[in-house]
Amino acid sequence: MKRIIKWIVLGAIGVVFIGTLVFLYNKSNEAPVVHEVDSPARMTIISKTVATGKVIPRREIEVKAQVSGVVEKLYVTAGQTVKKGDIIARIALRPNMINLNTAEAQLLSAKINLQNQAADLERYEKLRAQKVISESEYNQFSTNYNLQKEAVESAENTLLLLRTGATKDSDKVSNMIPATIAGTVLDVPNKEGSFIVETSTFQSGTTLATLADMNDMIFEGLVDESEVGKLREGMELVLNVGALEGKPFGAKLEYIAPKGVTDQGAIKFTIRAAVQLDKELFLRSNYSANADIVLDKRENVLAINEGNLIIENGATFVEVETAPQQFERREIKTGLSDGINIEVVSGLSEGEKIKRR
Repeated sequence: MKRIIKWIVLGAIGVVFIGTLVFLYNKSNEAPVVHEVDSPARMTIISKTVATGKVIPRREIEVKAQVSGVVEKLYVTAGQTVKKGDIIARIALRPNMINLNTAEAQLLSAKINLQNQAADLERYEKLRAQKVISESEYNQFSTNYNLQKEAVESAENTLLLLRTGATKDSDKVSNMIPATIAGTVLDVPNKEGSFIVETSTFQSGTTLATLADMNDMIFEGLVDESEVGKLREGMELVLNVGALEGKPFGAKLEYIAPKGVTDQGAIKFTIRAAVQLDKELFLRSNYSANADIVLDKRENVLAINEGNLIIENGATFVEVETAPQQFERREIKTGLSDGINIEVVSGLSEGEKIKRR
């Protein structure tokens, strides 16, 4: 039994010895590690931020009716160009029956009072001719008659307004809805036959059409709070519209919001920029777009790939080749970065090579 154990131990030692020899032999035949190197190069470094947003008209308004009723006729369609004052729609009035009955009763009462005033005036004219009453007394009764005539006319106009939307002497009709600005019709949300509610102090009323000036467009987007401090009015933007790939638009920053908003858990600030339109391309309202904003720029500076940097304890290092495949660590000073390449301010010359990491 002891002899068997002895042979097992000897066999195990032999296996370990042979394995060690094989490992050392293979290691001695491995090819040496060759490190790739990069060289600093002259280039232009541009630091920029991106704002996401949309292109919208500067002036976009909703046209609402001043009367309630049913859309009887539409004179415009979405995409049509209109001038200020062009009629958009005609409304068939549906007056409140209580108001209508009240107006009819007021007109009837005013006519009865006018008849009584006319009879009195005729009698007072005879008394004045007979010199029974003075001229001043007669003038008082004449004034009352004229006032009652005005009351009848006012009651007639009130009734006409309820029934037709206009008075008999007016050239404006409240049930004919005009365009309040010149521009393009973006939307006509209510079709013929739709019931609409008038605008009042208690409600905004039903929208009949949305108008906008498509010749004056702006970009509205959001910028992260870490970048907004670098922006200033007048900066140039390059707009990349998602629907018009490869067709960038120029823009000029004209507004930076003084207050941020929360967007997906981050604080962002609204910016607006005037878009420089291209006559050959039509920008539609609410096109999504990204704006590239140039924050800083360095031309013809020495730069390296930012991935080759070693950052320790707030200092920046690179490994410089001193002899073939021999490197030493050296501290350098860096400047502007575009996220890929970074400017080398000092510590490295153009002809040197550094280890690629």
